[in-house]
Amino acid sequence: MNALDQKINAHFPGFVVRKDLVKTVKGNAIVPTYVLEYLLGQYCATSDEPSIRTGIETVKEILRKHYVHRNEAGLVRSNIREKGRYKVIDKIGVALNDKTDSYEAAFSNLGIKKVLVDSGTVKAHPKLLVSGVWCIADIEYEFTTDKNASPWILSTLKPIQLSHFDFDEYVAARKQFTTAEWIDLLMQSIGFNPDMFGRRSKLTQLIRLVPYCERNYNLIELGPKGTGKSHIYSEFSPHGILISGGEVTVPKLFVNNASGKIGLVGYWDCVAFDEFAGKQKRVDKALVDIMKNYMANKSFSRGVETLGAEASMAFVGNTQHTVPYMLKHADLFCELPDKFYDSAFLDRIHCYIPGWEVDIIRGEMFTSGYGFVVDYLAEILRSLRNHDYSDRYKEYFSLSSGISTRDQDGINKTFSGLMKILFPDGGATREEMEELLRFSIEGRKRVKDQLLRIDSTYGKVNFSYLDASEQAIPVKTLEEEEYSNYYHRTVAEADDAELVAAAEPKTLPAPSEFVLKEQHLTFQENQRGVSFDTLLGQYLKGATAIRVTDPYIRLFYQIRNVMELLETVVKHKTPDEEVSVHLVTTEDEFKGEQQKENFEKMQKASGAVGVNFTWEFDKNRTIHARHIVTDHGWKISLDRGLDIFQYYEMNDALAFANRLQQYRRCKAFEVTFIRHEQKRQEEQ
Repeated sequence: MNALDQKINAHFPGFVVRKDLVKTVKGNAIVPTYVLEYLLGQYCATSDEPSIRTGIETVKEILRKHYVHRNEAGLVRSNIREKGRYKVIDKIGVALNDKTDSYEAAFSNLGIKKVLVDSGTVKAHPKLLVSGVWCIADIEYEFTTDKNASPWILSTLKPIQLSHFDFDEYVAARKQFTTAEWIDLLMQSIGFNPDMFGRRSKLTQLIRLVPYCERNYNLIELGPKGTGKSHIYSEFSPHGILISGGEVTVPKLFVNNASGKIGLVGYWDCVAFDEFAGKQKRVDKALVDIMKNYMANKSFSRGVETLGAEASMAFVGNTQHTVPYMLKHADLFCELPDKFYDSAFLDRIHCYIPGWEVDIIRGEMFTSGYGFVVDYLAEILRSLRNHDYSDRYKEYFSLSSGISTRDQDGINKTFSGLMKILFPDGGATREEMEELLRFSIEGRKRVKDQLLRIDSTYGKVNFSYLDASEQAIPVKTLEEEEYSNYYHRTVAEADDAELVAAAEPKTLPAPSEFVLKEQHLTFQENQRGVSFDTLLGQYLKGATAIRVTDPYIRLFYQIRNVMELLETVVKHKTPDEEVSVHLVTTEDEFKGEQQKENFEKMQKASGAVGVNFTWEFDKNRTIHARHIVTDHGWKISLDRGLDIFQYYEMNDALAFANRLQQYRRCKAFEVTFIRHEQKRQEEQ
């Protein structure tokens, strides 16, 4: 175990489990993650390796003996008959039989129905009445000649969920972790290796948890396929349910006026709609109208009676086009069915997660470290629904007066949810609160900016906040920074621009001179479109000697960065020129020979194209600054050196991110271009 795993086990004994064990025990049992982790939490919540191995075998044996596979249901029913009593793990739903005035259970996989359930069990676990709950149950068989009676008897029933937790202990243990450690613990709890994600990407993953801890919170995430959008809602919590966007009806979601039965929003903390996007999907307009009222007022009607509920709603779906394409030709909601492509409906959404920033899930992104048993975290988040953290930032900041009440509600609910997840004790610093506030504003701004494109009756909003000195600090979305030429155009303006462009004669644009100037540039995490060519190329052009100082050129991807810098130098020199590039770095303590071998290969390859590549190791290991200095007057200071890109699949020769830097996601970094003093004097 690493230091974080040891700390997790020390402060949360019995409530954490090694996350890779789920795959080990799952086998062919089609059960949610929280069911498996419930069992692992009973037998493997320890750091002792022999105990873990024993626990794994125990859990496997329990699943083998008691989990009911549909194709083996007949065998299990036979076992119950022969033994008289048998324990099963199955999804159980309960319905009221008004003819006999009794509750009857149906076992999903076992295939038996009309099993009597006492009222006390139903009152204790009301979700049995809606969509079913995974349970461990003891079933008895007693043959009867009465045609109206069932031979199956439910002896005991226990929903698979945590029996108890101490919130005060949870908060006290949270104080023992730094913010970075706590975020990494939460990332491991939802199954991901935190080392594979940047800070912004981690927050993007964790914001998916807000519907579980915030009442009546409306969230949407649209993005490419394969990014794990629905995973949190299908497997994470026994208090949430994932349904297909095409399957939902008014009676199922809200209320059946004929029977008076309350729908999903009355029983679940989070109702998530999968496959929500799709232009061709048929949607009931009456459903959309009721959803609009519920999302705004937390209530819905049953005949003349108005009912309230607190279920949050999450909408997830796939996009078919890139972000710049959507911004140029339509908007970021363009994939939704026509009935949901409604400004009044979309205005009820509190936050839009940019799914295009989330990486496609790969095997190495999963963690083998320790995280909370998901059911434990689910219960914690559920208890936090009773708290309100939306005003915590007001000690340091205030929202701009131009932000409407509805926009403020969206920002405050997102901020409150993130605070509950990251700082349940409320102990965030001013800087940490500002980070969450900016993230919350961005999520609501993404919704409102698209509404401005869709509906011209919406007024433009200045999304900014004020600090203690009353200075207004504006907030922009990342796609606004990246595609500013498309972002603020309405759909009508985009159509007009295309008509004008089509009518104009096609001529090549006049060449424009790149102006070299002193400047400081800041890039956000997950930003795309950056390459050494566009960032550094013009400043390296014309130099005959370049000195690169970076102490961290050891691992293969770091060495590849240097090679790509050399490629940039080659692109910007003429064939008859020769350029010297000298690297100053530190020698790897363990793989120094391999490091030198790679440098020698680069030296040989560079020499053939007119670049003299040399290197030296800093013997004293005193260099910390990372910069590039040219002999024609420029110093380029890079706070991250050449390590500006996030992880990408370097072994996949057919991936664009492998071949073209501009398709890689960036880390957050800053670069400063400074003229040499000698160069200044020459110009003067």
